[in-house]
Amino acid sequence: MTTRRAFIASLLAASASPAVGWASVGDPTYLAAARMPDGSYMLAGLREDGSAAFSVPLPARGHAAAAHPSRAEAVGFARRPGTYALVIDCRDGEVLHRLEAPDERQFNGHGTFSPDGRLLYTVEQRVADSEGFIGVWNTDGYRRVAEFASHGVGPHDIRVMPDHASLVIANGGIQTDKWDRAKLNTDTMRPSLVYVDLDGALLEKRDLPEFYQNSIRHLALRADGLVGFAMQWEGEAGYAPPLLALHRRGEELVLCEAPLEDELAMDGYAGSVAFCGDGSEIAISSPRGGRLHRFSDTGVFLGAVSRTDVCGLAPHAGGYMASDGLGGVLLVRGGAVKPLTIAQAAWDNHLIPIHA
Repeated sequence: MTTRRAFIASLLAASASPAVGWASVGDPTYLAAARMPDGSYMLAGLREDGSAAFSVPLPARGHAAAAHPSRAEAVGFARRPGTYALVIDCRDGEVLHRLEAPDERQFNGHGTFSPDGRLLYTVEQRVADSEGFIGVWNTDGYRRVAEFASHGVGPHDIRVMPDHASLVIANGGIQTDKWDRAKLNTDTMRPSLVYVDLDGALLEKRDLPEFYQNSIRHLALRADGLVGFAMQWEGEAGYAPPLLALHRRGEELVLCEAPLEDELAMDGYAGSVAFCGDGSEIAISSPRGGRLHRFSDTGVFLGAVSRTDVCGLAPHAGGYMASDGLGGVLLVRGGAVKPLTIAQAAWDNHLIPIHA
């Protein structure tokens, strides 16, 4: 019997259809979704200087997108819970494909391409019990070709590891009430960081017994395999747990703690996470707290940077690129903020590197 690995390998061996690359839309470095002043929504490509390379309309609010590594295509995911994802031609905004989640399944806002762009991995959960799944799609026509368990409840983010032979998954641990976002299990939730091979076989799983109400939401990945993950607190109000952790396969988790005053100011919410451009430090953002927290790559707190409604965060050659709900695109270098551009738009939660 043909194994899933062999089947996927056969797909990877197939030649891809020629397509127009990112140079055709101005060589952007990042993707970002935004709400416009008239209430409409768009997806923009941003360069490292903050300028817009392109913008195309979205039919509804965008949470995050996945950028094809070579073709000028982005997959926009419905804000969870949602049953569809749109493959968008970034030259003109044409919807090339509409991906439908399987019956009684929903997309959870994130996905990622394989490094060669021939597979798309989508983060999904079962409606009945929030059990997690990863969908696998062949991007030559965006056909669903496989799926496997996320080995947890309420998965939210996923990345391909630098070995190109495994995936890391952020299981948020939250069971939700069917088609709305009501949380059912905050007293018993089990968030987890999971590594699987490309068949979905479990390689390693880490949970947070001391902070089991800290939902693991978003991932950052360094080229040497160091993973950072941002968390959102679902426990007692006023408590200030660490909202960032670091992990390397085969080692223990490192919880990154800020001073109590700074931790309280984050309001229990980390919206995005990214390593800086040279990988020497990592940061998390809190739109609720209006700040960024910077840490060394060993978890030592380096300081806070204040910025109203900041959330989008991505590596930049000079430090970090950040975006906020007031239209600002910023360069963060050390503790200094340099405004790059301001748009008549409210940037949404994430900045997605096109060439991760």
